[in-house]
Amino acid sequence: MRDSQLWMLLLALVLSSSFLVATRGFQGDGSSFKTSVFMSPPFNLKPGSVGDKFYYDIPFPRGHIALKSFFAEVVDDNGNPVPLYETYLHHWGLFRYYGEEGAVDDAGSSKIIFIRNSGPCGNVGQYVGIGSETRKTDTWVPDPYGIEIGNPAEIPQGYQERWLLNVHAIDTRGVEDRLGCTECKCSLYNVTVDARGRPLDDGYVGGLHCCYDQTQCRVKGGFNGGARKLYLRYTMRWAEWIPSMIPVKIYIFDVTDTGDRPSPSNSANTQFGCKVEYTVPPCDSVGEANGKCLDVKRAKVVLPHGGDIVYGVAHQHTGGLGSAIFGEDGRPLCSSTPLYGNGEEPGNEAGYIVGMSTCYPKPGSVSIKDGELVTVVSNYSNAHMHTGVMGLFYILVAEPRPKLNTLLSQGLASPWFTELAGNWWVLALAGLIMIVVVAAVFRKRNESEGYERVNG
Repeated sequence: MRDSQLWMLLLALVLSSSFLVATRGFQGDGSSFKTSVFMSPPFNLKPGSVGDKFYYDIPFPRGHIALKSFFAEVVDDNGNPVPLYETYLHHWGLFRYYGEEGAVDDAGSSKIIFIRNSGPCGNVGQYVGIGSETRKTDTWVPDPYGIEIGNPAEIPQGYQERWLLNVHAIDTRGVEDRLGCTECKCSLYNVTVDARGRPLDDGYVGGLHCCYDQTQCRVKGGFNGGARKLYLRYTMRWAEWIPSMIPVKIYIFDVTDTGDRPSPSNSANTQFGCKVEYTVPPCDSVGEANGKCLDVKRAKVVLPHGGDIVYGVAHQHTGGLGSAIFGEDGRPLCSSTPLYGNGEEPGNEAGYIVGMSTCYPKPGSVSIKDGELVTVVSNYSNAHMHTGVMGLFYILVAEPRPKLNTLLSQGLASPWFTELAGNWWVLALAGLIMIVVVAAVFRKRNESEGYERVNG
């Protein structure tokens, strides 16, 4: 074998070894990503009834992992998807917490430690929160980023990381006013107190305080529909955490945020600045005459710690026309618009928001500074009044990556190199192959130089 052929073999083997690591699920065919599908405990609904359930210590991927995407939908006892016009998924949310080892968690547990998202609203603590749009909203966290969970260095001794699932669903079969029931209009639920038995505020006409667990929306006379057993089927896509992954922080903004924050001394008795929901008043005569029935709500929020935005999506209810966030200088950071269905099949129900558009900025192209004042905007049609609507905006933010100038320094800081360095066995194998091939080259050369020509 010629020297040039041996060197070509050596190069091919080294490159193949490196390629093995670089494509080992990092950004390749996704083979290292795992998918886990779970079912919530069953909840029973009859026509017009409401279920607002909280399930502690649910089945969930365990270990030090990166969450990459999530999906959920309401299904019946046979696993068939249920359309929104039969059971409206108002929202579902996942809350991360630490629970004592060996303890059974419930709402009365005193030693639960909740780990909320990094956003400014203390009463909006979920890691994941989405509603009717869940079936057609992209939730993929782009590579090389991930939502880091299960880091053993962060879990207190004697505790385990666990998850709480909240499912809020409304059965609208046979109801008098389907939209009114999904918007939780108090007059349709015939309630005067909230879930804690407190009288409703004057002027409160609809929202979460009127459609809590086991309340009943008014059903048409003579309608007969039986109760049925339902589940939330939720799907998580995830991967084992590796050093090359970049963690992201979850920020959830609320367009109702007034900026008020409870002090630590009396947080239990102080109202939060984030009201979560609001009422969209009907269009006035001027707006109707001009054909401009648009309700625009804004909030300004300070982001304590900035970074690069890698993903963003809004959450709105029926009537929503889109939402956006802007930087302090007015530059657009991210926008999200609703997709309305136009059919009958699950995921395309006419008149319902079945998806929200998302933004995926090029890494490093859209950033927020530490302490920057961000503006959140939520637009709704007010051709009709809407109650209990929401204007949340969810973004994932990563620490800015250092800007490196030299080709060598960029290569050393790249996720590919970090992954390669983490797999020392591949490097060792490549080195061993290099030694063997080089030894073969020199041996062949020495042999050819050591023999004298024999003349016949």
